[in-house]
Amino acid sequence: MRYGIQLPVQSQSTLYTEAWETDGTPADLVETARAADRAGFAYVACCDHVAIPRRLAPAMGTVWYDPVATLAHLAAVTTRTRLLSHVAVVGLRHPLETAKQYATLDHLSGGRLVLGVGAGHVREEFDALGADFERRGAVLDETVDALRAALGPEEFPEHHGKLYDFAGLGQRPRPAQPRVPLWVGGSSPAAVRRAALKGDGWLPQGDPRDRLPAQIARIRRLREEGGVEGPFTVGAIAEPLYVGRPGWEVGRRTLTGAPEEIAESLRAYRAMGVDQVQVRFRSRGRSELIDQITAFGAEVAPRLN
Repeated sequence: MRYGIQLPVQSQSTLYTEAWETDGTPADLVETARAADRAGFAYVACCDHVAIPRRLAPAMGTVWYDPVATLAHLAAVTTRTRLLSHVAVVGLRHPLETAKQYATLDHLSGGRLVLGVGAGHVREEFDALGADFERRGAVLDETVDALRAALGPEEFPEHHGKLYDFAGLGQRPRPAQPRVPLWVGGSSPAAVRRAALKGDGWLPQGDPRDRLPAQIARIRRLREEGGVEGPFTVGAIAEPLYVGRPGWEVGRRTLTGAPEEIAESLRAYRAMGVDQVQVRFRSRGRSELIDQITAFGAEVAPRLN
């Protein structure tokens, strides 16, 4: 079972942001990504929102770094870890624009992109950009198909759909990977179905442990019934973690303790059929976060498998 991390600072929802992140800097992002790279993390991830309406700002904040710019910046200071958009709201943009941005990122990073996509949930964001909020699920379905073509090996990709129609338009550079992994985010019935039938992986959004087995079983059933074959990565988002015994209040839901205790808890995800788990650490500053990342990579990760 692999492990990855959503980066600090780059998104600042009140649901998960630590107090120190409000004054976070690009240097905090760089050093965190470097620490994750050294510690063997499978990926570092960045979210996607263009603009947050005033009604949602108290909960979501307005700090949302652009994922392409952020991941490209971090590609230059890391060597191994993959670069995940978790998730790109690709229905806000034309597929050729999205393909140009992410193909360039994959090319520049030497083939380390994982393109996570989702339908989005902020109506005002769609309205401001002239995108269809009511039909965002259907838009995402076709956008995934169009991106498959546009991120494939052909210099002149071709797609003919109800919403998008293109051919004879060349785009270089091409992705470094023969097939860019495309993971679908979301936990609604439609999102799970989309992940099973169109994706190379699934990124659940907030599913507690007791819901995951049924969701994973449904994905497997849908893929079998649809005749879909090939590798598929099942993801999970773990509870907040703190390696060791914290000397401060980390919240009752946080998993704490010795490395073996934490690893034993996380191995339950593997037993469900999870292939990669996204972890998040409680911290009071960058140095403590990096210490947690380092301890996890050295002491917890070897016990996961």
